[in-house]
Amino acid sequence: MLDNSTLSVEREAARGSGGVVLPLHVLLLIATLAATVVAQGGYHLAGRALSAALVGLALLVALRTRQWSGSTTPVLLACFGLAAWAVARAAANGAAGTAGPVVLSVICLAGALLVAQRADARQRELCAQAVAGIGVLVALTCWLGVAGRIPGWTMVADGLVRAGSTLTYPNATAALLASLAVLALSLQRSRPRSLPHAGGTYLLLVGLGATLSRAGLLALLVGLVVLSVLAGPRPTARHLAAPGLGALVAMAALAPSIPVTAPSRPVLAGLGLIAGLVITIGLTQLRGRVRIIAALVGVALAATAGTVLASSSETLQSLADGRVSLSSPDRDGAMHAALELVAAKLTAGVGPGRAWFAFAAPTGEQRVMRYVHNEYLQVLVELGLIGLVLLVCLLVAVAVTVWRGRRESALWAGSGAALTALIVHSGFDFLWHIPAILLTAGLLIGLAGPATDSRQQAPQVEGKS
Repeated sequence: MLDNSTLSVEREAARGSGGVVLPLHVLLLIATLAATVVAQGGYHLAGRALSAALVGLALLVALRTRQWSGSTTPVLLACFGLAAWAVARAAANGAAGTAGPVVLSVICLAGALLVAQRADARQRELCAQAVAGIGVLVALTCWLGVAGRIPGWTMVADGLVRAGSTLTYPNATAALLASLAVLALSLQRSRPRSLPHAGGTYLLLVGLGATLSRAGLLALLVGLVVLSVLAGPRPTARHLAAPGLGALVAMAALAPSIPVTAPSRPVLAGLGLIAGLVITIGLTQLRGRVRIIAALVGVALAATAGTVLASSSETLQSLADGRVSLSSPDRDGAMHAALELVAAKLTAGVGPGRAWFAFAAPTGEQRVMRYVHNEYLQVLVELGLIGLVLLVCLLVAVAVTVWRGRRESALWAGSGAALTALIVHSGFDFLWHIPAILLTAGLLIGLAGPATDSRQQAPQVEGKS
């Protein structure tokens, strides 16, 4: 039964004693994220409305159980300002309803932040583990989608089968997995020899690789750099080595199933997934020179497997043609069309939901895109300079909130680094139109922000080196 709006969730503590009580509002937030991920990320209007409603319910429960904290006021004011301007701009066009998606998105972000912030240090750690667990399930569907050629979980682009999971959009899936991989790695730092943490990081990296997202890889690298700065480069590299090498082996075995012209090879992919997991577990448990030797062996195996598999098929050529390039004619065309709209209506923009980008493809045919694949430019097009300034204010408020919550903990460093990964990836895709991403971002801000109960202390990370 529920007592004082809380549910007891048993967990072995870091030092082997006690349990953790997850409040009902945090459980509702976790359930909301899981449901949104399953519902295509909540992209469609019904999914957005449902996500916002569930977050609102979780927030109502949270406000009944914990006092209001003023530390998030700057973020909330910035969110309100952005939403209010979107409504005003839409109303000026005679279609106030077109601002609905913006308002619902702001509710998801701000609501998730407020709910997550109202958890103490140990509850935040357990919440982060649960969110990373959702990411692991997403990663598994990515691998299954490519290995089994499951249409609903994959998308064919440039002659390649790319994982999209239940979100159905590979780049959004990559953004989610990249940020959660960084978060999972930080959790692994607080328990260096924990097999579940290392295994979770490994699977998140495999799922990210299956999306074949260049922006996702960039976001991961940026997140790892930020994590290294916040918590030390040597510990970060040391804990990344095992799951990273394992993921390379698993991806080498999955690679032959990626070209759409080649038949899938699920048995080979399955053996590679198991081999990568064994490498991850083995390197996590070894120490000293033996660990270094094992790491070198893992590098050699990964390089050998990748070379043999690529050279014996058309895999390498297909990947090189489809993904080893920074060019994207459609995105370039959409960006030029977006800049033309900006020049026409710089101050106030064209209004929310009214941006369509028409351009001529290199083949000469006319194409139209709904999004410019850059959320910052998308805001400038739809809401003008006023909207962009309000967005900058929101990002500054988020940075200030995260910095005020700074502490020597693995969770703070990981949450901040994971949030940075999402911010970077937002410059390459339309992530803010997908509530699952906004829920994750709000949750990360709440995990990294100041605690409502200053008496709670977070687990300490290893010293920087």
